[in-house]
Amino acid sequence: MLKFILRRFGSSFLVLLGASLLLFVLTINSGDPLADLRESNADNREFLMEQRINFMGLDQPWYARYWDWLTGVGQCFVGQCDLGTNRSGQEVIDLLGLAAASTLRLVVLATVIAMVFGVLIGILTAIRQYSGIDYAVTFLTFLFFSLPVFWAAVLLKEYLAIGFNDWLASPDPGFTWPTIIAVGLILGLSLQAVLAGGPRRRIFTFLGTVAFTCVALPYLDWLNFARYPQMPPVVLLLVGVAAAVGATVLGAGLQNRRVLYSGLVTAGLGLVAYYATYNLLWDPNWLIIFVLAVVAIGLAVLIGRLMGGYSKGAATIVSVFTAVVMGGLTIVGHLFRSWPGYLDIVGRPIATIGSQTPNFTGTFWEDFLDKGTQLLLPTIVLTLISLASYSRYTRASMLEVSQQDYIRTARAKGLNERQVILKHAFRNSLIPITTIMAFDFAGLIGGAVITEQVFGWQGMGNLFRVGLEQVDPAPVMAFFLVTGTAAVLFNLLADILYAVLDPRIRV
Repeated sequence: MLKFILRRFGSSFLVLLGASLLLFVLTINSGDPLADLRESNADNREFLMEQRINFMGLDQPWYARYWDWLTGVGQCFVGQCDLGTNRSGQEVIDLLGLAAASTLRLVVLATVIAMVFGVLIGILTAIRQYSGIDYAVTFLTFLFFSLPVFWAAVLLKEYLAIGFNDWLASPDPGFTWPTIIAVGLILGLSLQAVLAGGPRRRIFTFLGTVAFTCVALPYLDWLNFARYPQMPPVVLLLVGVAAAVGATVLGAGLQNRRVLYSGLVTAGLGLVAYYATYNLLWDPNWLIIFVLAVVAIGLAVLIGRLMGGYSKGAATIVSVFTAVVMGGLTIVGHLFRSWPGYLDIVGRPIATIGSQTPNFTGTFWEDFLDKGTQLLLPTIVLTLISLASYSRYTRASMLEVSQQDYIRTARAKGLNERQVILKHAFRNSLIPITTIMAFDFAGLIGGAVITEQVFGWQGMGNLFRVGLEQVDPAPVMAFFLVTGTAAVLFNLLADILYAVLDPRIRV
């Protein structure tokens, strides 16, 4: 494995070297970096031209400029990166740090969401092959995959930002009955298709969902939930219990009481912890949240090991999952508490431009809300694009694996369908998904160029675009350095994961 990794690093280095040389040559020959100054009538035009020539090294041959950039990159191995200056004399390493933090925050979140939901949708459609839900999801995924990014972004701005902000400012008359009934019908049809079953079960699911919607939406409207959201203890506990039960069903089956009890105990402790840490989390910092998260995960592991018995591994996984859900609900509860104060500051919460409000001052949770609402729309755009790939590849891989002999053997031995799907079919279908994940992360960084332009993010996409427009190779090469390195590292990680996922694969 070590020899394989070293060989891959060597070949990847040569590929990056050749690609960087080609990109550098193409960039510097794409236009005249002094064109705007040549047309200027400023009195100090000659001084400005000489200054830009010095900043960009235009008085040197192209190979000397490239060698200077390559030498600066080499200094990164000793912790002294020098990526040069842009045409205004600003250090590119500083610009890259700010841009990468903004873009990676967006891309990592979109990748995780797309991967989780895409894999779940792929498994569901593979199990329900050629059913109504399969055809509906297939249509929607191809529709999302085909959407132009800029057009989808404009639609989201119009309906999820401008429209929502207008409604929040003037919610009267609230939810109308035609809207409530339409939402209930859509949710009812969707849920009965997902849960499936016989005609009786489908009708009961559909009618129950419609009735619940017709009661819940007017109640939320009466509470003015959009402006003053709240999470009662009973809701917190019910969601935690549902997470514990659901994880137990998937991981071990409800007949394994030890696993179920460990999850339920974790949910109960999560409710206690919510109130025990309420004052501590009133206005915390990231260090406090990190320490509490580590403690919560540690307690969950301890509960799983102590209560799991012979199923301590499954019990630990269920406990940790339940703890993560309860921790997420705790964060949501504090965000709900801070939402009215945040609305008083910004007025229109869902932003259409920028990655954060300039000169924003507020509590930790209000700042969290500010960055989160700014992140909402571009994350949805990137997620919808990636969701199609993950769901389709998961579906195809699951269907292929389900035809293998060892799957038929597992069923013939009497294993229940949960074990066949999750422990046999799903793990062996992860190899193509791992490949897609490796390419998707680097691809999303590149695809974020358009998304950031539409939403006005000062990220790596903007850095790349401005560098091209100004015929300035330093920002363009900085963008390439991050995306190229990410592509190489994630592909190497995918190759290593192949052997972990399938023991038959050895390097």
